Amino acid sequence: MASTVLIAGASGLVGAACVDRFLDDDWDVIAVSRRQPEVFHERPFQHLPINLRDEAATREAVQGLAGVTHVVYAAVFEKPGLISGWTEQDQMDTNLAMLRNLIEPLAELAELQHVTLLQGTKAYGIHLHPMRVPAREHYPRDDHANFYWLQEDYIKEKATTKGFAFTIMRPQLIVGPNTGVVMNLPPVIGAFAAIRKEEGRPFGFPGGVPYVWEAVDTRLVANAIRWAAEAPAAAGQHFNLTNGEVFEWRDLWPAMADALGVEVGADEPTSMAEFLPARAEVWAKIVAKHGLRQISMDELLGESHYYADFCFAYGATAPPPPAFVSTVKIKLAGFTEVQDTEQTFVHWLKVLQERGVLPAR
Repeated sequence: MASTVLIAGASGLVGAACVDRFLDDDWDVIAVSRRQPEVFHERPFQHLPINLRDEAATREAVQGLAGVTHVVYAAVFEKPGLISGWTEQDQMDTNLAMLRNLIEPLAELAELQHVTLLQGTKAYGIHLHPMRVPAREHYPRDDHANFYWLQEDYIKEKATTKGFAFTIMRPQLIVGPNTGVVMNLPPVIGAFAAIRKEEGRPFGFPGGVPYVWEAVDTRLVANAIRWAAEAPAAAGQHFNLTNGEVFEWRDLWPAMADALGVEVGADEPTSMAEFLPARAEVWAKIVAKHGLRQISMDELLGESHYYADFCFAYGATAPPPPAFVSTVKIKLAGFTEVQDTEQTFVHWLKVLQERGVLPAR
């Protein structure tokens, strides 16, 4: 019998990539998201526009899903402004409630085999204090309030009582083509470049002090999740995920400028959270001029412009603490994929051009 995966948050970075990845292997896919996922695959899948914050509506919507065997939970609730909400209790409570609203009725009627959850480097407290380098999955839980812990404790208890396996992925700075999401940089970088070009100004790096990062291609995340769905070595485990290398933003800038057809300029510290919304009208002119898809600045960004300031270390006068994680554990468990980070960013910028979201080179 064919396996059926329900992907919650299917219009987001990880969710949409997982729709494509599971379709590649001929799984039956049920995509749960308020927006229709934009994917590459031509195979059909079922889309359910469920608001997971609505307990009653979610329970009703899943009543016909007894055939679901696997769940990829990639949904997330973030508050306006993004960063400040990470430490607020209502943000945490809402994220726990969304997971419970889905899993409680689904576990009653379906014979679940595996659930995948997503975390990130906030699990190591990077948003609050320096973390150990590299961060390893076996370290004791960082003592701070976080919806990760609420969701993890819930799913562990549910897995024990219902007999399914689970895996928790901790990707670092996910990169993909999605617009209107909470944390994705290619649309931010592409819009910034287009506006600078329209204004006759060079494409200078807008962040602060040099800051070395790790990132992960959303395709790699989806491949790891597909592997974990059936790999015995993944059951009950946490795994960090990166492309397998580090990078500094200024070293990526020339390749991205070339892909976008703009000239690199000197550094010019600029808040993306302020600059891009203030130029919504300029963006609208660019959309009209190049015949792009009718996507407003707000629809393009979601909350990602706030995330860009965080990632670019905008306003920082000293390097932020390093946020390096070890990916040895997942490689030893059997998943060994890596990606070139420069090519990751270039690839997804080109996809946004091909989709008519950004101006062609």
